Amino acid sequence: MTRTVFLTDSQWSLIEQLMPPAAAKGGRPFQDHRRVVEGIIYRYRTGTPWRDLPESFGPWQTVWKRHHRFSGDGTWDKILTELLSQADAARLIEWEASVDSTVNRAHQHGTNLGRATGATSNYTNLLVEPPDHAIGRSRGGLTTKIHALCDANMRPLVLLLGTGQGGDSPMFPHVMSSLRVPRRGTGRPRTKPDRTLADKAYASQANRKLLCDRGIQAVIPEKSDHIANRKRRGGKGGQPPGFDKEAYKRRNVIERCFQAFKQWRGIATRYDKLAVNYRGGVILRTITI
Repeated sequence: MTRTVFLTDSQWSLIEQLMPPAAAKGGRPFQDHRRVVEGIIYRYRTGTPWRDLPESFGPWQTVWKRHHRFSGDGTWDKILTELLSQADAARLIEWEASVDSTVNRAHQHGTNLGRATGATSNYTNLLVEPPDHAIGRSRGGLTTKIHALCDANMRPLVLLLGTGQGGDSPMFPHVMSSLRVPRRGTGRPRTKPDRTLADKAYASQANRKLLCDRGIQAVIPEKSDHIANRKRRGGKGGQPPGFDKEAYKRRNVIERCFQAFKQWRGIATRYDKLAVNYRGGVILRTITI
């Protein structure tokens, strides 16, 4: 890797065959995909403004428009889905999933669009811009949350955006329902892990029931107030939920996954005005991982 070239030839060969055709029907042909993709990676890796991209990547407008197009038409998501399908066929995915969220500060250049207030999130349609642009005000100011689910090998499987002040527990059903890894050949896509590891923020009865109903082992510690309430009720409080302490120790993979994301400055700090574009950058980082 050099300062302006990130992908090796072997890595690009995996992505190249999944890129859109060089020329759309009846339209102008695309410029070289590899140069433009390297420009997009450079922008998110360094956090530089689009206008300040080195001339070696071509016109900055072309790089931005290509990223905006691929983020909005699902190209990045399709590439990631295909790579995950190949990884699953090669038995590289370990289906012990960890889920969590990370808060990212939104730069003032990414928060100057009008937006609806409230705690809505971009989980109904990943390719449609939410009215709040997935930006909310939390203790850290204007922020965006990345809700993620990764496997035991630190491989991201699901990535959703939410407002910074939004809770983790309400997003949990959307994260779990978004898991879909197609199988090679015949068979339905893989939509559930063997077990799910999460911290106390996800320790609601509704989340435990969701996992139980789907046959997924829940590895979630019990909150202290839940313990106190159960003991206060005595025999009517029921038995404590099962909890595998040894498995829970492996939940650190999701924190390491976020650390890998935030090595790219354009991900650690949100400079994008549009949530669709910012999530596209997050998906692109996932592709490189």
